[in-house]
Amino acid sequence: MAFTVTMMSWSILEYKAQLAGSGELGHAMDAVKWGTDYFIKAHPEPNVLYGEVGDGNTDHYCWQRPEDMTTDRRAYRLDPSNPGSDLAGETAAAMAAASLVFRSSNPAYANKLLSHAYQLFDFANKYRGKYDSSITVAQKYYRSVSGYNDELLWAAAWLYQASNNQYYLKYLADNGDSMGGTGWSMTEFSWDVKYAGVQTLVAKFLMQGKAGAYAPVFRRYQEKAEAFLCSCLRKGNRNVQVTPGGLIFRQRWNNMQFVTTASFVATVYSDYLTSSRGSLKCPAGYVRPSELLTFAKSQVDYILGDNPRATSYMVGYGNNFPRRVHHRGSSIVSYKISSKFIACREGYATWFSKKSGDPNVLTGALVGGPDAYDNFADQRDNYEQTEPATYNNAPLLGVLARFHGGHSGYNQLLPVAVPLPPAAKRNPNPGSSSSSSSSPVVILQRVTSSWKDKGRIYYRYSTVITNKSGKTVRNLELSISKLYGPLWGLTNSGKSYTFPKWVNSLGPQKSLEFVYIHSASEANVSVLRYDLG
Repeated sequence: MAFTVTMMSWSILEYKAQLAGSGELGHAMDAVKWGTDYFIKAHPEPNVLYGEVGDGNTDHYCWQRPEDMTTDRRAYRLDPSNPGSDLAGETAAAMAAASLVFRSSNPAYANKLLSHAYQLFDFANKYRGKYDSSITVAQKYYRSVSGYNDELLWAAAWLYQASNNQYYLKYLADNGDSMGGTGWSMTEFSWDVKYAGVQTLVAKFLMQGKAGAYAPVFRRYQEKAEAFLCSCLRKGNRNVQVTPGGLIFRQRWNNMQFVTTASFVATVYSDYLTSSRGSLKCPAGYVRPSELLTFAKSQVDYILGDNPRATSYMVGYGNNFPRRVHHRGSSIVSYKISSKFIACREGYATWFSKKSGDPNVLTGALVGGPDAYDNFADQRDNYEQTEPATYNNAPLLGVLARFHGGHSGYNQLLPVAVPLPPAAKRNPNPGSSSSSSSSPVVILQRVTSSWKDKGRIYYRYSTVITNKSGKTVRNLELSISKLYGPLWGLTNSGKSYTFPKWVNSLGPQKSLEFVYIHSASEANVSVLRYDLG
């Protein structure tokens, strides 16, 4: 919950203008305040934080609406004798980030949040320990695998942003090595593992010119932030796994959480680089900011339906979305329609096992998503794939705002600019060219027919390649991605597509057609190389 609030706040802080332009800023701020109001109540004393209400075992035993719940509502707390630096640290980060959200519109509330954040950080830092060693009932469901060092650094970064207090900047510099901020090269960013997030924030401080004498340490943070992004782009030394359809894949259970966080970091870092007129250096070469945005957009497009199943994994969006979500309130008749009490186990027998769609659409919820092969089963008991989570949605808030509203003037970092690295040297083969706006090889795609089969719509695409030059094109190689069906009229050479066996070249002003069929929008077709002669 705290990570959700932190990421929603970060989304608002980066893309406030875009959210305001779409009329959603007030809604986003209301959602953040709903969370921070709760955190204030959960933090009644400087060194006391209530971390959980109820427990997973008894709650999972029942399938009931919130209005009918009779399970134990016992509260579990952290205190000096029962520390939880990770949970207290994340809650400090959430309240510090949220204080920035309300700094202009509600300064008194912002000050209150910042005061709580100071106290929670001090509590987390002084009384060290993992929260699930104190609240042991959480171990089965939300185990703290990464420990608490990442949350302490994360909280310090947000407190520095919120207060401009040099103590927190020094904390990041002094503890970067010992706590893993400069050492851990990550391939995930999640509610448990914050290193990629704090590395991104510290890189921002560096690009803003705020590092001062700490610049050498902060550059090591930045190297790890960029290693994470290189891995997401699959241009690093240790890359993320992706499905055949191009989605980041980390684990079977609720994989989508890693997709949205990676997309968010790629989006904001692209804007940071654009602000500083920089680029990203990966082991596979330099990456321009636009490539990071292209990656983020590919992940969002997949989520919203541009994938092999043509399925939207956001409930209520599009025509083909999950209808049997693993969610109690969604799957049981609304209390407004029938207030008849539904007992603990009755819900399983009457509602959980129903094959029909949910009576209440959980609009906007992002479910766990497909497996490593783009497969997805829309079944209520398939909790690994159909269970939603608030921390899936939170990073997506900023990404969607950015893509909807565009950039608002590259003001994330200015006035400091970082020199542009030298362009990578290229030695193309004589007479060869890659696809570009001035390329003589022109590609035109169009849908020629469509039909419905077993509830899915299939499209036949005609793709025409035309040689607009006055010379003959030979040795043409094409890259085709996001192709989810059969293709005719080209030869698949493994890593690329070439002329069919019956064609050796393409003469001046001549064209070649190939076709493919799948149930998604058009594939990405681009020219890798060719010879003119």
